[in-house]
This record gives sequence, structure tokens and C-alpha cells, in this order.
Amino acid sequence: MILDNDRQTKILTPNVQRLLSALHGEARVVGGAVRDVILGRKVGDVDLATTLPPDKATEMLALAGIRSEPTGIDHGTITAILDHTGYEITTLRRDVETDGRHAKVVFTDDWKEDAARRDFTMNALYVDSKGTVYDYYGGIEDAAAGRVRFIGDAKERIREDVLRILRYFRFFAYFGKEAADKSALDACRDLAALVPNLSVERIAREFIKLLGSENPLPALRLMIESGVLPYFLAEGTDVARLEKLIENENKFGAQQPPLARFSAILPQDENISYAVARRLKLSNHDTEILCALAGLPKILHEKFAPAEVRALIYRYGADNCRIAAFLNGGRIAEILPLIASWKVPSFPIRGEDVIKLGVPEGREVGEMLQAIEQWWVAGDFKANRAACLKQIHVLKDAKRNHK
Repeated sequence: MILDNDRQTKILTPNVQRLLSALHGEARVVGGAVRDVILGRKVGDVDLATTLPPDKATEMLALAGIRSEPTGIDHGTITAILDHTGYEITTLRRDVETDGRHAKVVFTDDWKEDAARRDFTMNALYVDSKGTVYDYYGGIEDAAAGRVRFIGDAKERIREDVLRILRYFRFFAYFGKEAADKSALDACRDLAALVPNLSVERIAREFIKLLGSENPLPALRLMIESGVLPYFLAEGTDVARLEKLIENENKFGAQQPPLARFSAILPQDENISYAVARRLKLSNHDTEILCALAGLPKILHEKFAPAEVRALIYRYGADNCRIAAFLNGGRIAEILPLIASWKVPSFPIRGEDVIKLGVPEGREVGEMLQAIEQWWVAGDFKANRAACLKQIHVLKDAKRNHK
């Protein structure tokens, strides 16, 4: 197969052609970029494979005036830098020893041997500088049919790298068009107990990518049915809320971020969300979002008053409230304009204001500020600075009288 001119333009950019030329025809574009251009999808990062060993590839790039860095030299990978963009270039290789997480490799000059160590047929595609596509395992046909199929024996591929179980479901979410490949699904089911051997960071990264697909529901159902999901997310086996979320997304034409989908499959419990986030070592930022989405009250479900929604926006942020509206369903069409139109005000007083009015420095200042802020929010943010300062006197007097 030779790519037409339009597809060649999308993948064989001037920078890519410059790299291929510098490597004197000993390199090809490989993997996802080739798959995506064939399917008419947007081409992301472009990776190259080469028969040249890393030191020779580095030397030839330097002769062409191209800087490179040894970003994964133990596995034969260098990264060329052109116009502030990195292009990974990896020497053809074959595995000689694997433990399910890492592999020891030796270099080769055999393109088919390199293809044989890749995961899925649709990822074992190469294209040279003239646009000729090399397909050793039927990847073009599988990609077109939406058939996610392991190269060779599925169990062997998984034992080489257990993450391929999760990658299988992610690729099914993005590319699957027909029923899951039986041999692939059987292998994932039979080897699911190996998933906990992976680092939680790798698990979380792969799972969140899966949730970013247009519709992750079919893949998630397969993960539950095959017993894979419970090995790292026993709390997430009910997809009813996710079904409703995706229904709302389609209705309003607004796909929500992966963390929204993540929250949808967890119980609406902040403690559970926090425990899951810590277990999977999510960032503090993502942990806060997951907990906020679990904690947002169901006022966004059926009944709401504008003042109550404004209070939620102030506490949780507009983005989280917008997501919660999609998660909880209800009167989304009414809530979204309110969220979009309201500008969150700044609390009009600070600790120094409280101190100037006679409150001793220390814990009492914080308590006073918190009390006034709660009063300000409960009054729908209508009190100005003067009113808030007056409220300090009211609270001071109340405290004095209480004594």
C-alpha cells in the first residue's frame, strides 16, 4: 500500500522527511501515527524506527545538523529535536527476556522481527519516505475493521508486558467496531490476576486514557465481565451513572473530561474517592477534583435555587459544578447558563481587617473570618465590604454577651 498525497502530507512532514533523509533510508515512521493516518484520524506524535544502532543514528543526525538526546538508550531510543518538537527514534529490536513489566532487548536489522514484538497488529505498521506502508501482520485490515488483535499468541504478548491487558481495553475503546477478539479477551481474563503486579501509576495512566475515549462504556463492560477491573478498581463496577453521563454528553454535545467519567463509576462518597485516588497515586490536583465531584450535593440533580448554585460554584469552582450538572442529570439546560454567566466575587475582607477591629491575632482571627464568609455566602454574596466589617462588630458583641 502507498499512501495518497494527502495522507503523505499529514505524516511525512518536512521535519519527518528531514529525519528520514538524515538516516539515509535506514528508518521508517512506525506505530500509531501510521495507523491514524490510514484511518483518517488526526496524527499525533510521530515516532521512527531504524536499523541503525543508537550511536550511529546519533552520529548521522549530528552530521545533518540535528540535535538528539539519549532518552531511552538502554532500549535503543534517542529523541531528535527539530523546531522544539521531539521525535523518538528507536533501533529495531527483539526481546530476549521479559518479566511482565520490563524487557531486555537486543538490536536487530529485521523489520518483521521488530514488528513481532509489538502489541497489536494495527500498531505494527511502518511507512518509508516514499509513502510505502509495510504491514507484516494484517494491521491495515484490522484497523479498518475496528478489530483489536494481538500479534501472535495473546498470552505470550501479555506475559511480556502485563500493561497490555489494559492497553487492549483502551484500544478497544478507541478503535473497536465489532465484537471483541475472543483470543484476546480470553487471554486478558485468564491473566487478569497479574494486573496488581504493575505499578499503580502505569495502571492509572492507562485507565484515564481509556476514559478519555468518545464512549468508554463497551470497554468498561468488557473489563467488568472479564474480571479485570476489580483487580485495581473494585469500587467501580457499576456503570449506571456513567451511562447517564454519556447520555447527557451526547444530548448537549459536550464530552466531559476523563476524571468526570472516573467519578461516575465510583460511589458518591468523598472518603471512597480519596482512598481510590491515594491508592492509584493520582496527583493532588486530580485527587481534589475527584473528591469535589463526589462531594457536590445532589442539589444539582432536580431542584435548585440560583443562590444555592452560586454557593456551590464559590465552594467547588465553576468547572466542577459544570461537570457535576452532567453527572447528576436534572436541569442541565438551566444550570449551565447560570454557571457560565456568574462571575465569582472576591471575599471583601482579610485577616488584617479583623485584627484592626480589635480581634487578637491567632486562631480567633481565622474563626472570625470563616464565620463572616459563611454569613456572606448564605446572603448570596450581597454584603459589601462595609457590611462585612459591621458584621465583625456583631460577632464580637455576640461573643462578649455569650461570655
